[in-house]
Amino acid sequence: MIKRTLQEQIEKKFFKNKAIIVIGARQTGKTTLIQNMLDSRREKTLFFNGDEADTNDILGQMTIAKLKGIIRDFKIVFFDEAQKIDNIGTVMKLIVDNFKDVQVIASGSSSFELMNNLIEPLTGRKYEFHLYPLSYSELVGNFGVVEEKRNLEDRLIFGSYPDIVSYPEDAEEHLKLLAGSYLYKDLLMLEQIKKPVLLEKILKALALQIGSEVSYSELAGIVESDKKTVEKYIDLLEKTYIIFRLPALNKNVRNEIKKGKKIYFYDNGIRNAVISDYRPLAKRTDQGALWENYLISERLKLLSFNTSGRERFFWRTTQQQEIDYIETQYDKYYAYEFKWNPLKSGSLSKTFATGYPSHEFKNITQDNYEIFLKLEE
Repeated sequence: MIKRTLQEQIEKKFFKNKAIIVIGARQTGKTTLIQNMLDSRREKTLFFNGDEADTNDILGQMTIAKLKGIIRDFKIVFFDEAQKIDNIGTVMKLIVDNFKDVQVIASGSSSFELMNNLIEPLTGRKYEFHLYPLSYSELVGNFGVVEEKRNLEDRLIFGSYPDIVSYPEDAEEHLKLLAGSYLYKDLLMLEQIKKPVLLEKILKALALQIGSEVSYSELAGIVESDKKTVEKYIDLLEKTYIIFRLPALNKNVRNEIKKGKKIYFYDNGIRNAVISDYRPLAKRTDQGALWENYLISERLKLLSFNTSGRERFFWRTTQQQEIDYIETQYDKYYAYEFKWNPLKSGSLSKTFATGYPSHEFKNITQDNYEIFLKLEE
């Protein structure tokens, strides 16, 4: 098993009289991570699975007296697929407030369902962790820098979901299954998703626009829908950890675009599965888009693990001056251009340099990306 960065961070929060919540996309290894932690502990664990039909019956109309009868001498209570359990937030609150020596843990794949049930009851009573597909640092920790660099093309095409990494010979088959209805299973159960075919169209359109600014109006025209519906579907896709938005930076320069956004996939393999393209890099015309998506999604994982406090943007002016990726922290600006071809290099816009004098600029290529995927500054 590849050791996950979150494991140590989560273990430090055990038995601090707060619930531990691990959320993330399906198949990122949430249950495996939690079970691995619990296997190494001596405390007796009570397990509930939201997928099991009788879970809601057992936990329905919960009272403190009923909980005492259920928990007995268990010291850890683990709710898997917690977003499917009715009133899960109330149940967890009762345990946290009334059983001080019991650790509550929950995992879920849908932030909008899970957090709607948890936010109010568990205010001030929870630690929340987000588990992504395997990160560059986790893979380097398992395979080493040299071997992981050899695997770079596979990561760009097939991504880094645990099953894909563990069984590379079946990568294409696994991705087809994952990027089918299973990945958006929670979405398809929602009443708001009345057009599953539209969901697929939007995902395909987004997959073909990696690195480009996204217009909801233009996207609506492409998928033959209306702007509000497209925006709603994109919001739900983001809340199930399939895609994420990168906003435009607009602070100092007069002609900066104000409300621009780019949309990336959390995992390259899912992006390629959406458009059914698993060809090797040498036969593709989207190498630059794959490289950009990989670097930005991996940097997101890195910053999340390090709780750095950095904000993330891209930058563009109405005159089409552009920078692929920018991070800000304490009035310092870190600007990056991504080039798949090491022989090519981007240059920093003079407009940006003048508007943001406290900056650093780097080109990120195959020759130096390992440094970018560490928190070097």
